[in-house]
Amino acid sequence: MGRAGAASTFLFLLAVVASKGLPSPLRGQETWSYVEVRDGAHMFWWLYYADSQSAEYKDLPLVMWLQGGPGGSGTGFGNFEEIGPLDRNLEPRKTSWVQAASVLFVDNPVGTGFSYTDSPKGYATDVATVASDMLVLLKQFFTERAEFQSIPFYIFSESYGGKMAAAISLELTKAVAQGTVKCNFAGVALGDSWISPLDSVMTWGPYLYTTSLLDDNGLAEVSRAAEDVKMAVEQQEFRKATELWSVAETVVEQNTNGVNFYNILTQEPDDTLTHSSSAGENFISLQTRRHIRPLHGQSLGELMNGPIRKKLGIIPQNVTWGGQAEEVFSYMAGDFMRPVVDIVDQLLSAGVNVTVYNGQLDLIVDTMGQELWVKQLKWDGLPGFNNLKWTALDDPTSPGITGAFCKTYKNFAFYWILKAGHMIPSDQGPMALKMLEMITQQD
Repeated sequence: MGRAGAASTFLFLLAVVASKGLPSPLRGQETWSYVEVRDGAHMFWWLYYADSQSAEYKDLPLVMWLQGGPGGSGTGFGNFEEIGPLDRNLEPRKTSWVQAASVLFVDNPVGTGFSYTDSPKGYATDVATVASDMLVLLKQFFTERAEFQSIPFYIFSESYGGKMAAAISLELTKAVAQGTVKCNFAGVALGDSWISPLDSVMTWGPYLYTTSLLDDNGLAEVSRAAEDVKMAVEQQEFRKATELWSVAETVVEQNTNGVNFYNILTQEPDDTLTHSSSAGENFISLQTRRHIRPLHGQSLGELMNGPIRKKLGIIPQNVTWGGQAEEVFSYMAGDFMRPVVDIVDQLLSAGVNVTVYNGQLDLIVDTMGQELWVKQLKWDGLPGFNNLKWTALDDPTSPGITGAFCKTYKNFAFYWILKAGHMIPSDQGPMALKMLEMITQQD
């Protein structure tokens, strides 16, 4: 962190101590607001201006971060647990992405985090609506902050956020071409992304078996559960496929003694991961406990609904951070298992820069599954990409030790991040920051 960044953080922390709360932002360093993207549908965003020792924010890219779930909050989890300037304890984060870019966190779909809807009809039910909502927000953002119109703009994402990012990127590409959104869209990065759900599910068994987390009997049981999911997807019964995906996860838990879907080397003694299959519990509640609640941990919730809420000063009284998360997932359940590989193909064909990055220890979106859908791409550059050998990247904190591999061909790149699970910036912060700099052409 540069001198300016260290100084501003020091002043920030002094103000925290003085007020026993959180201060208003130092001018020019961060800002936030709501956008009503549809009638009664309110989306919250939070921007941190780049804070670099060597460059002004106008000389650095703008990155929008999209969290997964759907229903996970970027302004909460992505911000305070992964890439924001301060961690959950309000201590400076050494690997914050704000060192290398301005970072825009958006709580989407509507109902996520501090975003909210006034009535049930405000929830999104598919990625097309999610993309349409985001285009409304981005149009207003770039209109009101014209200084960002010429700055290279990237969308980075994680998990289900990647599925949303792909759909948003395609619509944004069209909008920029039509002149309805003025921005310098420079690319999209899909991190441990739910692009082809079935390819993920079908590789759970083989991945766990090769990492000694399933025996032959367990492999057979997990494979049977995955085949049930496959049948539902092939029959276009997508809500049923989502229910069967939940069943398959239970089968995985039972046969692995509660493996952590987000990092296979970290077994959590948390009920949300290891003992979440309560009798009679519907699959929406179960999946919320498995995949949304870990993003809304008690200490993070206390931070967001306490001092952060007070600092922001614009959150409606009846809105609780994360209070509508289960509804967000429930309304998207019929779209959850639909693939968007075709959208990635369209992005590549349109010349959009697309990056896929994945953590070695992630189960929920394992790398084997990611490689499968990449091999299905119809993009004409795929043979050239496949013929390339990957390049080893040193771990930034341990020169000579491999931290990742990467391969880039034309407008497509793939990063294999070692020793990382689903939340790559949390597990391998320095490597994630280096990757950001490489993708945004600062390295």
